[in-house]
Amino acid sequence: MKKKLMAILVIGAMMLSLVACGGSDGEKTDGGDGGDTQASDSGGGDGKYNISVILKTTSSEYWGYVVAGAEAYMAENPDVTVEVKGATSETAYDEQLNMIETDLSLDTIDGYVIAPLQADTVTTLIAGCEKPIVAVDTDIDAPEVLSFVGTGNENAGALGGKAAVEAAKAAGWNEIKAIEIAGVQGDSTNESRMSGYKKGIEEAGGEFLADEIQYANAVADQAVNCMEAIMQSHPEGIAIICANNDDMAMAAARTAAGNEAYKDTIFLGFDGIQSACNSILEGELTMSVCQQGYNMGYEAVDAVVRALNGETLDEFIDAGATVVDESSAQERLDELKGYLE
Repeated sequence: MKKKLMAILVIGAMMLSLVACGGSDGEKTDGGDGGDTQASDSGGGDGKYNISVILKTTSSEYWGYVVAGAEAYMAENPDVTVEVKGATSETAYDEQLNMIETDLSLDTIDGYVIAPLQADTVTTLIAGCEKPIVAVDTDIDAPEVLSFVGTGNENAGALGGKAAVEAAKAAGWNEIKAIEIAGVQGDSTNESRMSGYKKGIEEAGGEFLADEIQYANAVADQAVNCMEAIMQSHPEGIAIICANNDDMAMAAARTAAGNEAYKDTIFLGFDGIQSACNSILEGELTMSVCQQGYNMGYEAVDAVVRALNGETLDEFIDAGATVVDESSAQERLDELKGYLE
């Protein structure tokens, strides 16, 4: 019964999206290698555009930076109105789908930025939409999506892996082995970061212990258990512990605190949020690969506007990544605080 009801809802939503997005009077031009580019007249005939930005949530530090970037674009471009919204949590799937469905039905909106919680379902919702759609943070595999703005997770992971090996050498490790505390097994973002860590560590001369990966489902509590298991298996210590996000990396570092064999271990996180910067400054976490959430928000809105103006978009717009350590943590912290003021 539940499956039938869900099927009815999805079909109904798809029909709504076809009506709402398929009725655009704008011209659609071939975007070549960058996908289709659209110019919409639905609300931008006077040179002004209304952009809907629907995020996974707006109730976390990371997503606050994405919001700040999108709103900064609006502040710098008075002819562009940006409305940002998001679900109450990253598991409020139906809530976000309702937001997307509602905004697809509005003639007053000229284009969309979407960070999907359930990309496959969103693909169904946006089917047939002729207004510009740009995915942010997480890609949507649909022809209606003109571009994906986000982090090149594999390249960013490789950047962090190389930096971790160099830090391990500086810390005096002769045998540089690395174990990852990973996120959700099978998740595409997790797999990309893992591939990047492996690549960067091995290219820099370290050894990535692929047979000893610990999956912690991206949460700190489970990362504690993973770190305890690692310390039992390797009482002699390990040069590098890399994690899929900062929360897990910080939890691992705290768990190993006081273990003499791990006093020089390099703990590498991913995201570069404020709590990670504070942890680095306090001597717990060693370093973190920084996503540029602010840049993502800004670039995603900019991409929709450029599509509305008839420009061809690249299929992937890399918002960039850096590595923060004790030498740059305060600068990064100040920058992040500035975004949220």
